[in-house]
Amino acid sequence: MSASGGTRAIIAALLANTGIAIAKFVGFLITGSSSMLAESAHSVADAGNQGLLLVGGKRARRRATEDHPFGYGRDRYFYAFVVALVLFTLGSLFSLYEGIHKLEAHEELTRPIVAVVILGVAIVLECFSLRTAVVESNHVRGDASWVQFIRRAKAPELPVVLLEDIGALVGLLFAMAGVSLAWVTGDPVWDAYGTIMIGVLLGIIAVILIFETKSLLIGEGALPETVDRITAALVGPGVDRVIHLRTQYLGPDELLVAAKIAIPRTTVMDRVATAIDDAERRVRQAVPEARLIYLEPDLERPGNGRRLESAEFEPTS
Repeated sequence: MSASGGTRAIIAALLANTGIAIAKFVGFLITGSSSMLAESAHSVADAGNQGLLLVGGKRARRRATEDHPFGYGRDRYFYAFVVALVLFTLGSLFSLYEGIHKLEAHEELTRPIVAVVILGVAIVLECFSLRTAVVESNHVRGDASWVQFIRRAKAPELPVVLLEDIGALVGLLFAMAGVSLAWVTGDPVWDAYGTIMIGVLLGIIAVILIFETKSLLIGEGALPETVDRITAALVGPGVDRVIHLRTQYLGPDELLVAAKIAIPRTTVMDRVATAIDDAERRVRQAVPEARLIYLEPDLERPGNGRRLESAEFEPTS
């Protein structure tokens, strides 16, 4: 993912959500609409989340230390995980609580036209934010579908902003429907239903983000097609084949590659070193994010690859 592209999407969402949050809260104070209050909390959570993503991106650029020899790239995953938790607690749970409370209270709306106008403006601003996220995502998702992009992306910022913007836009439509029906029918229960729907929607999106970012946080390997490119690049002069290979993302832009490679029996030591250097260079040319490469040379022996592969995954007591 282009770092500048992700930053542009985050900043666009941050500016839009900050303005929308202020407008929604003013609308709530005027109308008393629970949907407006739920949407205010939603926008505040989203704006805070974009701030967290910017902080995570900055902290991930710190240099490696003795305590963290592989650097801080996973800070971006950690802050994305925090974003999912904030969206669930501040967005979903608060909306559900407010909606259930309004069902019991049956408070009438005042000047609902104000809420409708504010929600209409918010929809326009959210469309602008979503368009920016879609444009930036299209630069990096290639031929992948949107579901594949969200599930397989190693950089968390664009998928997070995309899901937040989609949730915000659909939530605004729920709020608009709830306020409009409450206005037309004179029954405030529709406003409460709209609020509950917003809470359910945010809960679903938050759970998706929690599972996806958790997977990145604990460590994901390269995609199968990337592994194939690495394997093909390793084989060359002085390297007969790859016995086994392990990969793991230390951050969105940094892939760790560890492999045991088979070399010819007749290779002398200085040529082993040259073969390893050449193999590393080929891998970095094929997969630029493979910045850390550790290769272990071994002699070609019948069955050594199969035995080592199975042994690595045997449970230990």
